[in-house]
Amino acid sequence: MDFLRPASWEEALAAKAEHPTAVPIAGGTDVMVEINFDHRRPEYLLDLNRIGDLEEWEVGAESVRLGASVPYTKIMENLRGELPGLALASHTVASPQIRNRGGVGGNLGTASPAGDAHPALLAAGAEVEVESVRGSRLIPIDEFYTGVKRNALAADELIRAVRIKKADGPQQYSKVGTRNAMVIAVCAFGLALHPETRTVRTGIGSAAPTPVRAKVAEEFLNAALEEGGFWDNGKIITPSVAKQFADLCAGACNPIDDVRGTASYRRHAVGVMARRTLTWTWESYRGTAARTEGVA
Repeated sequence: MDFLRPASWEEALAAKAEHPTAVPIAGGTDVMVEINFDHRRPEYLLDLNRIGDLEEWEVGAESVRLGASVPYTKIMENLRGELPGLALASHTVASPQIRNRGGVGGNLGTASPAGDAHPALLAAGAEVEVESVRGSRLIPIDEFYTGVKRNALAADELIRAVRIKKADGPQQYSKVGTRNAMVIAVCAFGLALHPETRTVRTGIGSAAPTPVRAKVAEEFLNAALEEGGFWDNGKIITPSVAKQFADLCAGACNPIDDVRGTASYRRHAVGVMARRTLTWTWESYRGTAARTEGVA
């Protein structure tokens, strides 16, 4: 195994172009596990740790540009207001040591359906900024996951950053695991309210071959909220609407039985998480709307 250690982003792109099979490594929290257990033996490792701007982020007027190697700890400490769903997801990642090393770029590169960041990124409507010596492009998160541990990257491309719109409404994240820490998700669920567009987005992890959105559930809830005037009147969402939303989210799953849980349990758990996160986010939205009206 050859170890490539570029000193700049340009050198990294050149190395990836010359060695398309090279596996990028930054935090190493996924790649090194596979290597240590002899599940993977790449011909080349491409170390990105000398490229400082991958660990930087920029907060703009409307969005956050998050470097691929920004550690989860930094997201939790600095971007809780702008990216609340991703910050909540970051809290559930393994241990403090791994949160200090791992970043969203690694989750995206590995593209495991159990990656903790994926549901939050789907719910927020993120875009993945990728680059090669041929140029750069933005991949909508909905188009990024192409199969089990497969993504839309070309062989010579690297992930440089993730662009995520700043939250304009409440966001939530929930995860089921066999214990409280250092655990791979049995299933996970992200939900984001977008009051500016009066829409709701979801993200489901570890309950299908790829991370997915519950699009039918979103369409149902968007219509129910609009028809009932909920965005304006701030009423409590009725139990029947919440149950239908939860059932449709469970129906969006295509899980398997494995050592962490059965397919039926995963569907059930996703439904429970969908109902709970909807309740939490809507209560937060109602509270915010009430305070705004009070000020007005």
